[in-house]
Amino acid sequence: MSHLTDAQLAELKEELEAQLAKLQKSMAVSDEATKRVELDQTAVGRLSRMDSLQSQGMAQGLREREALRQALILQALERMETGTYGSCTACGGGIAFERLFIFPESATCAACTG
Repeated sequence: MSHLTDAQLAELKEELEAQLAKLQKSMAVSDEATKRVELDQTAVGRLSRMDSLQSQGMAQGLREREALRQALILQALERMETGTYGSCTACGGGIAFERLFIFPESATCAACTG
């Protein structure tokens, strides 16, 4: 973490915490949308059920992406606590502040990412 200043670390931590709070609110909404679809043949028409199933599938996909992002943010916050935040988990080099500013949950530098 030596290449990041205290001010940069504070800014990145604040951003990670803000993103986590926003994500948790979004996940609560996604959870509601992924509840089971009522398949009672008399309740709604066939197209309505198909639309409901499709919407449920899209909501489940969103929920999975949100859970992954939440895990990445929590891992980044944990790396901050252990003093390894800002160091590439692949090569050990420093991750540029500019990259962390855009993707604060990044665990790898641009060279190791792809």
